[in-house]
Amino acid sequence: MLPYKDLKEKQELIRNGQLSLKENIQSFLKKIDQQSDLNAFNFVFADSIELADAIEKKIINGSAGKLAGMVIAVKDVIAIKNKPLTCSSRILEGFISIYNATVVQKLIEEDALIIGKTNCDEFAMGGSNENSAFGPVLNPLNKKHVPGGSSGGSAAAVAAHLCDAAIGTDTGGSIRQPASYCGILGLKPTYGRVSRYGLTAYASSFDSIGPMAKNVYDLAILLEVMSGYDEMDSTSINKPIDSFHTKFRSHVKFRIGIAKEHFDKGLSIEVNENIQRVIAQLKNDGHEIIEVEFPHAEYSIATYYILAMAEASANLSRFDGARYGHRSDDGIDLDAMYTNSRSEGFGEEVKRRIMLGTYALSTGYYDAYYKKAQKVRRLIQNDFNKVFEKVDLVLTPTSPTTAFEIGAMIDDPLQMYLMDIYTTPANLAGIPGVSLPIGNDSKGLPIGLQFMSDRLGELKLLQITNLLGEQ
Repeated sequence: MLPYKDLKEKQELIRNGQLSLKENIQSFLKKIDQQSDLNAFNFVFADSIELADAIEKKIINGSAGKLAGMVIAVKDVIAIKNKPLTCSSRILEGFISIYNATVVQKLIEEDALIIGKTNCDEFAMGGSNENSAFGPVLNPLNKKHVPGGSSGGSAAAVAAHLCDAAIGTDTGGSIRQPASYCGILGLKPTYGRVSRYGLTAYASSFDSIGPMAKNVYDLAILLEVMSGYDEMDSTSINKPIDSFHTKFRSHVKFRIGIAKEHFDKGLSIEVNENIQRVIAQLKNDGHEIIEVEFPHAEYSIATYYILAMAEASANLSRFDGARYGHRSDDGIDLDAMYTNSRSEGFGEEVKRRIMLGTYALSTGYYDAYYKKAQKVRRLIQNDFNKVFEKVDLVLTPTSPTTAFEIGAMIDDPLQMYLMDIYTTPANLAGIPGVSLPIGNDSKGLPIGLQFMSDRLGELKLLQITNLLGEQ
């Protein structure tokens, strides 16, 4: 456990001379080394300690940024200047970023300390963190189980107290699902709320960068710092940013939507029982529970994977061995160099998604798959628009089950894809969602609950998360 509950308390301890920031970072570095078997980090930055004294002085004299002293891990699909950027793939082995992602620059400007790059599924494609060239990440709560994916390293690092908080990315649930499996908080913002500049693209119309933490204060202040318009990202939203870290404690009564479509077959009995307990508690606390419908919910997985794989096939075409990253020595001509470099550099799951995406975009199949999926995506968005005319929030499970054992689904990709059934709709609709822990199953594994809100409704998500955390 850490000697403080959140960043605010940590800064107060530093200000009063009760905590040395340098010793705090040294403690994290020691823990990372001691728990290296978790494989949560691809790269650890011991040089972060060099900034400790200067930031500590700023905290003491009152000139520090909002995140001063927060020790953060960053998923290895986000660019940090002069640091490796591999996306957990052989094809980018040895690649060093020449610039900072916008989110990283914002963290640095507010005096955060970045302690390392976390392991993830290759190019963020996976739900278990087993698809990594660096090997699988282990769940710190039970090392025989997966931490979830694709931001599994970030979730494991936070859960194991190897950092204060972490940054993940969410294309179809990759922040929320690992947060659920590791018993922490994870928030996927509204699409466009946080700049994607410097994020290695998987599926450009879905990708979101978001915070992962152990408490609501840290989640809120991280989101606040990361948010905002960026002219380097054409999808960035130019809207005012709430003071999330000062407003999340408001005791609001919400209208909460529950849909029967989210509690059908496939949902674990223990997960359902714990969620029903929370629903009863919310009702007892004065929140209004309203039954809602999502007529097109059953199509969300198929729609998501057709579109995401199509975008992945286009985005990953740039990795060809010609300009950077892995280049095959077996290429006797240009075509062979491209083919062999990609065959050797990409893992099986990435190659599967590229092939399926290319197929969906090919002549003769474009209309049947890609174009139809785009139309269904609009229908799913319309379902959410109608529901949010009646309610403030939608409540669902985060995942159908708790964390499964390593290797249990590696040979059954379709079953693995179905684990995203509750998270992909938020990405299809471009709305925010949060996962919070609500208990454990009989094996002691965490159970996650998801709330979704309408666009730019992150404050409501933070408020309901805080209200349940106070119980």
